[in-house]
Amino acid sequence: MSRYKIARSERVPVWEKGAFGAGHFVLNILPGTLGVFVQFFLLTAYGMDPFLAGLLGGIPRIFDAITDPIMGFISDNTKSRWGRRRPYILSGAIFSGIMFIWMWQLYPESSQTYIFWHVMILQIIFLIGNTMFATPLVGLGYEMTPDYNERTRLMSFANSMGQLAWMIVPWLYVIIPDENTFATQAEGVRHMAVVVGLVCIIFGSLPAFFTKGIASDHIENRKKITFKTLLINLKELWEGIVQISKNKPFMKLCSATFLVFNGFQLVSAFGVFIIVFYIFSGSYADAGTWPAWFNTINAMLTAFIVIPIVSWMATKWGKRNAFIISTLLSIIGYILKWWGFSKELNAAFSQTTFGNFLNNVVSYVFGYLNPKLEMLGMSWFTIDTTQGVPWLIFFPIPLIAFGMGGLFTLMMSMTADVCDLDELENGMPRKEGTYGAIYWWMVKLGQAIALVLSGLVLKLVGFDPNITHQSFETLNRLRIADIVIPVVTAGLAILVMRKYSLTEEKARLIKVELEKRRGKL
Repeated sequence: MSRYKIARSERVPVWEKGAFGAGHFVLNILPGTLGVFVQFFLLTAYGMDPFLAGLLGGIPRIFDAITDPIMGFISDNTKSRWGRRRPYILSGAIFSGIMFIWMWQLYPESSQTYIFWHVMILQIIFLIGNTMFATPLVGLGYEMTPDYNERTRLMSFANSMGQLAWMIVPWLYVIIPDENTFATQAEGVRHMAVVVGLVCIIFGSLPAFFTKGIASDHIENRKKITFKTLLINLKELWEGIVQISKNKPFMKLCSATFLVFNGFQLVSAFGVFIIVFYIFSGSYADAGTWPAWFNTINAMLTAFIVIPIVSWMATKWGKRNAFIISTLLSIIGYILKWWGFSKELNAAFSQTTFGNFLNNVVSYVFGYLNPKLEMLGMSWFTIDTTQGVPWLIFFPIPLIAFGMGGLFTLMMSMTADVCDLDELENGMPRKEGTYGAIYWWMVKLGQAIALVLSGLVLKLVGFDPNITHQSFETLNRLRIADIVIPVVTAGLAILVMRKYSLTEEKARLIKVELEKRRGKL
């Protein structure tokens, strides 16, 4: 356990953590919903050509990657009575929420050309607003407390609240097509876009009003931000990026994040395919809502169990060791999927005394709830147990959840430490916004690469989602890829972080030296 006590002035109040966490909820639910709408409902609700839908998923992300570092630079150098971050967070939340709603007010009667350019143009404008919101929010989190362990607690709290989005997003696949809820899928998309947009405006505005960052009166050497100095600013930005790229601890954080996140994202859809095409022999009807429940339970365990454990490990054994332990646990979880996603073992487990008991409990509970859910127009939450419950698919989840739960909780906390190191080595101004932008650029790059490689892997294993019955060899290769890819990338991430040098002792020495420079000691 850390022998250092947190000064009262360096603690972040719970209500302030909650406001910051509300921002992280928006950080997740906006791109999560956007991905579902672009990659799924553009095809099923509007008949969009899959190739064009792929362009809509990829091209705007290239633009998004360019704007992130620019916004980080602007945020770092802003001077205002409301601070460097909060004005952008508020305006970005409102603007992106409005643009998200407008983007999806579409009708299937429109031509594909109109739908394509409508979504393309408004998505790019939406991403400008989202960048205005997201990049300063991430930078704000790095400066809300200077304490090594309080940073982990803050990121733990925010990451747990962010997981609420991943409990909601999978149900869009179920709610929008439900005939008892919406007359058509297009109507469902339009209505849910309004709900998501308004939620994001409300929750995204909270950090602007109820959080505070570092006192900016001592931040020196900030650049003047005007349109006239744009070219000079871009030159300064590039020099800052080059400077950041020489920060070895930060490059390790980026590399490890790229590996773990890319490996997870690459196979994230494979579990659904295995549940539907292997465990339930290609029947979406028989698979029912189990894929959605799988993702929701994963997010629930991550938010309420895994992230608090990771935070405790980081305080007791240090952030680097907590990351290595968490990643090792996720590797064990991925390996256990071979047995957890076995059709034969799931069938055998259902016949055991314990499996039969669990089946009876679920049948009794949902036999009572299903009629009431249908009366409320919520038939998408009902569960049909006549085809059996694939209990074993849930057993690896607690271990798998340590991968993503540990990743962002620890990496964002460690990035805040790196910002202190940068100020020590390179002086003012502090560059939390630029660091946050580059870090999340790496996350987005990994996501974009994963989208491409995921399709390539599916093609290589011989998987065809348009046919009901896949060959035994194809499903076997898919199950192997579902395990091997994240295990290999997680293992490489551990090797990268093995010699990460910014320990708690070093971070606290840096903090003392910075306080001396600022005249606080």
